Amino acid sequence: MIKIPNISHVIMAALIFNFASPAPAKSTPLKNPIKIVAFGDSLTAGYGLPRKAAFPIQLEKKLKASGQSVSVSNAGISGDTASGGLARLNWAVPEGTNAVILELGANDALRGVSPAITRRSLDKIMFRLKARSIPVLITGMIAPQGMGDKYGRAFNSIYPDLAKKYDALYYPFFLKGVALDPKLNQPDGIHPTAKGVKIIVENIGPSVLSLIKRVTDQTSMIAAD
Repeated sequence: MIKIPNISHVIMAALIFNFASPAPAKSTPLKNPIKIVAFGDSLTAGYGLPRKAAFPIQLEKKLKASGQSVSVSNAGISGDTASGGLARLNWAVPEGTNAVILELGANDALRGVSPAITRRSLDKIMFRLKARSIPVLITGMIAPQGMGDKYGRAFNSIYPDLAKKYDALYYPFFLKGVALDPKLNQPDGIHPTAKGVKIIVENIGPSVLSLIKRVTDQTSMIAAD
């Protein structure tokens, strides 16, 4: 659980950005459901929400409603950092996983963890998933303005840099459309309500469809060989 004062600083920087979601991608259905692991912190885990309102559950429901054959596992742990995620990667992302949505780093920024440490941990996670041929959608987070410009530049650049390095899909800001809106956040000001999660799912949906397409394309290439 994230317990940090001055919550308004956590995501204020996001207001200056206007990120556009990528166009929906068509996917070829597989015989078996595509197994996606949502790997993150409390924003993934669904802190303060009923189980059915958590991001992975709402995302799976939305994808199935659109005709996708998928399962989305909840591998979120409240309070987790990038280093914590690295430590549990092997059991959090089991064999048979087809794709990963990586959402980690918010707690690092809240705690003022050196961006170099966060980058190193996320880099190792991306490297290991790449070695396992698991497509990744990495979701960005934005450093609190109170950490200063130097920290912000170093932290914020981690996500696009790693996406480029590992040819991963990139969604710039996980809380797009929800950050700083009191109607969409719980009283702590940082964890989304069920309605807020619904908006997150709507916004990230096209990127997840692109992730699914990568899985189907990869499977088709393997079958062709």
